[in-house]
Amino acid sequence: MGQPQAHVDEARAEPSAGVAVRLDGVLKRFGEVTAVDRVDLEVLEGEFFSMLGPSGSGKTTCLRLIAGFEAPTEGRVFLDGQDVSGLAPFRRDVNTVFQDYALFPHMTVEQNVEYGLKVKKVATAERHRRVAEVLGMVRLGDLGDRRPAELSGGQRQRVALARALVNRPKVLLLDEPLGALDLKLRQAMQIELKQIQQVVGLTFIYVTHDQEEALTMSDRLAVFNHGKVEQVGTPAEVYERPATEFVAGFVGTSNILSGETAEKIAGSPEPFTVRPEKIHLVAVDSPVREDECSAIGHVRQVVYIGALTKYIVSLDDGGELVVFQQNLTTSSMEALQVQGRAVRLTWNRRNNRPVVQAGGSDGSQDPEEGDA
Repeated sequence: MGQPQAHVDEARAEPSAGVAVRLDGVLKRFGEVTAVDRVDLEVLEGEFFSMLGPSGSGKTTCLRLIAGFEAPTEGRVFLDGQDVSGLAPFRRDVNTVFQDYALFPHMTVEQNVEYGLKVKKVATAERHRRVAEVLGMVRLGDLGDRRPAELSGGQRQRVALARALVNRPKVLLLDEPLGALDLKLRQAMQIELKQIQQVVGLTFIYVTHDQEEALTMSDRLAVFNHGKVEQVGTPAEVYERPATEFVAGFVGTSNILSGETAEKIAGSPEPFTVRPEKIHLVAVDSPVREDECSAIGHVRQVVYIGALTKYIVSLDDGGELVVFQQNLTTSSMEALQVQGRAVRLTWNRRNNRPVVQAGGSDGSQDPEEGDA
């Protein structure tokens, strides 16, 4: 879903009250490559906003444009109502947290955190008070005299976060800050980071390629693809009502049907998506209610994932559907025994969501494309 071309005009209305960041028709080219393609975007004050997309989608470039590390080729960047498109990074009221932490290895935790305050010539007593406050907030109050090499990855990430927060920026920018952490620590830090954001009340703009991170932490998110924003909304809106085929496939696992397959199953050739957890796998001779869609097929593959089992079903009407079922009483052996069997799939028609489809289609999406 493309963005309409934005005409940059000095007479355009300034951002409305309550908007912390606004991108106004922003275009960024690197030589012949268009990294950001006329993006219009608003981030509200106090919001945890995520920019989600695959590598090369333009999300990190947008973050760098907000930070001032890059200048827009066209368009304008506003911070708190002020056009900062031409301002240097140090003149913008933002701080950035990077994936690699960027800590000074020869300094202690306290020295790393207070460094920015010393540069700003904040009085010693005020520096110590603010450093102690923010270290307590990120649960590092007893580690102030440690050096980065003596800390775990999660602790180093907290130091980097504290160093950014202690400056009390208007906007905190986070560029895939949890990417270097292992899965369990990353999941724990997602919850912790959201809690910290709620306590401090700052605007967080978070860049990630991980849809679970974006869904877990965000008040709203923007899904990027090829330099454009395909959809902006709350996690529930983006997941439950994806606007395009790309969003449906990228944000969670999705099934997209169109053409003859869609017409046979839903009564219309228009493309639609249905999420795997909305589909029930039942016996072939099970009755079908009037408010349900139904399809018969054979289970091609079974993947047991502990709490869930993933079934890939080849449909008699063409295409495939992925089904997720909770393993409330099912063991791994019982799940695997279903492979190869004929089954009926049923789901409520209200779970069919229309999507804008990119290019042509044979009526189905590769069911494993959306597992990222």
